[in-house]
Amino acid sequence: MQFEVWAPQAGRVTLQCDDVTRALEPDPEREGWWLGEAEARDGSRYGFAVDDGPVLPDPRSRRQPDGPDGLSAVVDHGRYDWRAEWAGRPLPGAVLYELHVGTYTREGTLDAAAERLGHLAELGVTHVELMPLCPFPGRHGWGYEGVSLWAVHEPYGGPEGLKRFVDRAHELGLGVILDVVHNHLGPSGNYLPAFGPYFTDTHQTPWGSAVNLDAPGSDEVRDYLLQSALAWLRDYRIDGLRLDAVHALKDTRACHFLEELSTAVDTLSADLGRPLFLIAESDLNDPRLITPREEGGYGLQAQWNDDFHHCLHTALTGESQGYYADFARAPLAAVARTLTRGYFHDGTYSSFRGRHHGRPLDSTRVAAHRLLGYSQTHDQVGNRAQGDRLSATLSPGLLACAATLTLTAPFTPMLFMGEEWAAGTPWQFFTDHTDPELAEAVRRGRRREFAAHGWAEEDVPDPQDPATRDRSCLDWSEPERDPHARVLAWYRRLIALRHEQADLTDPDLGDTKVAYDERERWLAFRRGDVRVAVNLAKGPAAIPLGPRHARVLAAWEPVQPPGADGVLHVPGESAVVLLQG
Repeated sequence: MQFEVWAPQAGRVTLQCDDVTRALEPDPEREGWWLGEAEARDGSRYGFAVDDGPVLPDPRSRRQPDGPDGLSAVVDHGRYDWRAEWAGRPLPGAVLYELHVGTYTREGTLDAAAERLGHLAELGVTHVELMPLCPFPGRHGWGYEGVSLWAVHEPYGGPEGLKRFVDRAHELGLGVILDVVHNHLGPSGNYLPAFGPYFTDTHQTPWGSAVNLDAPGSDEVRDYLLQSALAWLRDYRIDGLRLDAVHALKDTRACHFLEELSTAVDTLSADLGRPLFLIAESDLNDPRLITPREEGGYGLQAQWNDDFHHCLHTALTGESQGYYADFARAPLAAVARTLTRGYFHDGTYSSFRGRHHGRPLDSTRVAAHRLLGYSQTHDQVGNRAQGDRLSATLSPGLLACAATLTLTAPFTPMLFMGEEWAAGTPWQFFTDHTDPELAEAVRRGRRREFAAHGWAEEDVPDPQDPATRDRSCLDWSEPERDPHARVLAWYRRLIALRHEQADLTDPDLGDTKVAYDERERWLAFRRGDVRVAVNLAKGPAAIPLGPRHARVLAAWEPVQPPGADGVLHVPGESAVVLLQG
């Protein structure tokens, strides 16, 4: 078997494979690469030593059986016998479900999660979005401090576990999206700097030196990230990638890394004959991310739309701290703006940032499905001091309103695991760092962060306490009893309507018409012949819909269709979906 590694500044590189050590030779055709042959099979342990230093895991390791600090292992992807015939499932018309493997079940494994996929198929979602799976220290964590960007966290089930999960999802008709982190690596187990200039001080990010996308040596670093992305899509039959915090990918080159990545993914999609897509997380409100390359954009298929979340959150909760301040002045007006224009901040002044922010989105060029809409995500729940979900403070009726706005809006809807039954469990920030100093630094940093917002130290969960993770696991007995069962039935009905009513997946963002009353706290909008109304007030609301005949498709509380006067009477904290014509 041939082994290779990029180490451009090394004078000597050796390979250790199954206790046999041999020197590698420079590749005559690729500058900075080293090559060598060794006997190996699936599972063989190996690593590289640079200039007689310690033996380190392969930067392109496909498996880390003993964690980020151990030796790599050879993976023969051809050994897995795929069961599902899968032609792919495209993003338009999709309903996404964000899932964290370590807390979706108490077992915290891919196999255990796969056993619960039937619930999602019955719910009606189309794609499961897995939070990051790359190896990280310890057993439990969110996954955003991963290393070894080609490998699967061993406690989750390693490479074979992910293949079994994807296979089962595809058998049930579910696509699989994987959250990947290209903007930084975790602070523990990151050995890339020992091999080459994977990072650069030319730019700084919240995590320190930036990944090297534009300094000397960046050609190989870009290829490292690009080939990692393609490997997930090809070797594991993943359907799409969610790209974490792309605004932290500092790249001044004429062809941005994201454009290069989208080109490569589109090429692979054509080669494989099935749809593949990229979804960006970005706070830039820059439509170039999701504008086709032939029109001057980067060509990504979609992006998360935090503006929709923020205005919806303020409308539901009344919170106005931090970045919610921009949306809290007139939250229903903000909801209306995002429903019709995509972004709230599209060149407007942001008091939170102290400057103007964003750029207008041209709805004639950008389809509505390219923006993801959601009322909760891992970020928006887990980055609260106590990881409290909306269900911790809102009535079932207001949760039904949140679901209605999310699942009937023009955007591609995304749910966060457990929201569909108003889970009573929190989702808190937890870590399992094996380095005592790093563990204490994370613990102190978390408490210091929230102390600045008035939280007492004892009220902020200790990320390193195993109980913090345990509290965050879903309770699968909840969906069987009220009020959880009623909320779950509402989600199922709304998702079914989204699949049944073509107007709810109309790609024309500009076709949505909205009316609202900020004081009375109601909002209604039209999408083709579908009418949606939510009443966030405690008392009933009289909402003028017009004199056309309408029938009720779904209602949280019993509602009569509008009378001859065209007025719809909606009970307090309730929602209704109607069909006119």
